[in-house]
Amino acid sequence: MTKQLFHANGPVKRLRGSMPKIGIRPVIDGRRKGVRESLEVQTMQMARNAAKFLTDNLRHSNGLPVECVIADTCIGGVAEAAETAEKFAREGVGVSLTVTPCWCYGTEVMDSDPLIPKAVWGFNGTERPGAVYLAAALAGYSQRGLPAFGIYGKDVQDKSDTQLPADVRENLLRFAKAGLAVAEMRGKSYLSIGSVSMGIAGSVVNPDFFGDYLGMRNEYVDMSELVRRIEEGIFDPEEYEKALAWTKKYCEEGEDINSDRNRASRERKDYEWETVVKMALIARDLMIGNERLAELGFGEEAMGHNAIIAGFQGQRHWTDHFPNGDFLEAILNSSFDWNGIREPFTVATENDSLNGAAMVFSHLVSDRAQMFSDVRTYWSPAAVKRVAGHVLKGKAANGIIHLINSGSSALDATGRQRIKREPAMKPFWEISSDEALECLKATKWCPADREYFRGGGFSSQFLTEGGMPITMSRVNLVKGLGPVLQIAEGYTVELPKKVNRILDRRTNPTWPTTWFAPILTGKGAFTDVYSVMANWGANHGAISYGHIGDKLMTLASILRIPVNMHNVSRDRIYRPSAWSAFGTDDLESADYMACKNFGPLYGRS
Repeated sequence: MTKQLFHANGPVKRLRGSMPKIGIRPVIDGRRKGVRESLEVQTMQMARNAAKFLTDNLRHSNGLPVECVIADTCIGGVAEAAETAEKFAREGVGVSLTVTPCWCYGTEVMDSDPLIPKAVWGFNGTERPGAVYLAAALAGYSQRGLPAFGIYGKDVQDKSDTQLPADVRENLLRFAKAGLAVAEMRGKSYLSIGSVSMGIAGSVVNPDFFGDYLGMRNEYVDMSELVRRIEEGIFDPEEYEKALAWTKKYCEEGEDINSDRNRASRERKDYEWETVVKMALIARDLMIGNERLAELGFGEEAMGHNAIIAGFQGQRHWTDHFPNGDFLEAILNSSFDWNGIREPFTVATENDSLNGAAMVFSHLVSDRAQMFSDVRTYWSPAAVKRVAGHVLKGKAANGIIHLINSGSSALDATGRQRIKREPAMKPFWEISSDEALECLKATKWCPADREYFRGGGFSSQFLTEGGMPITMSRVNLVKGLGPVLQIAEGYTVELPKKVNRILDRRTNPTWPTTWFAPILTGKGAFTDVYSVMANWGANHGAISYGHIGDKLMTLASILRIPVNMHNVSRDRIYRPSAWSAFGTDDLESADYMACKNFGPLYGRS
């Protein structure tokens, strides 16, 4: 039964535009009559080795394979560099990797496209000065204001060695995945469904941020569009019936905490279920379109807004009268629905576009569904003991942060998927039908608290399993400074049921709860758990499975977004080589200065 209802849909390209490819540029010493000829085979083989490694080990977040495009010839001078640039433009290359084992003519063979993330891998061998070229090339890129990543193995290899050392492999993957994320966002949309929610600054959508830093456009739809589509039947009626039947079977209602005076009738609740299912269908169609609508006579609506991120305002102009958006957000953010297992969407609660940006950053570098949470409460060990009579231990010993929001987090965050028998959130193509079902079983859908949501609706209620490595991140905008990214790696923790109930009941118990213990460094914002909470820049956070802070930092450096707070160890930080020109001791200050100096990726004058 589960295999039939929770089948894996497989990779699907659902956004307009070609998938970005990785361009491999084998550069070579251009001197003929002996020098170039002796290097042709080794140099081109190095490009092929890099391409094979990347295609074998990377996928796009939609599950499709990553393609590499290799230059037709080795590049020994500006003519061949120009020919390669033309080929890459024709092939849709979004990321550039230059490789060589030898000396080359640096500025003559360089990739000069300012919008494409770039790296240079210089082979560490003694026969030819690949390291000398690497240094010269990186100097040229820095002088031209085109920051590039340097890749150089720590150990000398023989020229016949085709193996990629572990450190080279690690940096190739870090760079390529971050570069692809940058290229994926370019030209896509942030779809604002509604406007500003309850005065939240993040839902004041800033087109300069999205345009200059992410290369994205902004699309806007009033929430009345949902009313129009519901009333005029602008959705697939067959899919709606399928979705409603699936929802009734697998989305179990939870407790109703409303007083008798506020409690809705069964008839009203049934109407609300029908409405929230339609809302989910419509929000998805607004994001990516739906060919079925054209068949039904709605050609304009069938196009969608090519949105890689959307935000739903909800409160209060919608939720004071209509059922809330918790179901549409939670289901779209999850890796499965009535159509089976598929790539999660990215939908920001309360139209918090900056948290939506952090969510899509993490999704693109991790391939996983994302949680959207309030960074709600810091619980000190003393407070937990006083309120619940419990002594926090293990990873929770220094205190915990309560992550909770009105039911919009991906159901993957229940932790009911497994990696080596441990709780996890997995790329959708690795999720089994049984794991999807377990996530649904672990979730209840509580009738909305009508003091918050007068129009009703249903909020997901679950408790995240402990022991998962997670990374919390957030983009903030600061006047005069621009965007900054903050990162906190840590773990989910589990409390005894009685303790969890006591703490959970002090806030809204109908919402999903995650207990988070950040990793402490004893310095700055990570001196203690209280400092993490006190230095968090807004009320929301995007939470991803895994310790991906280093990947986010690499991504941020390409976009020129400084990281103002993180607990990533120094040996994992990987940024363009030009960053070292701004200081090699205080990396945080160097990051700020480098980002300011080079400016936003798409905001160059």
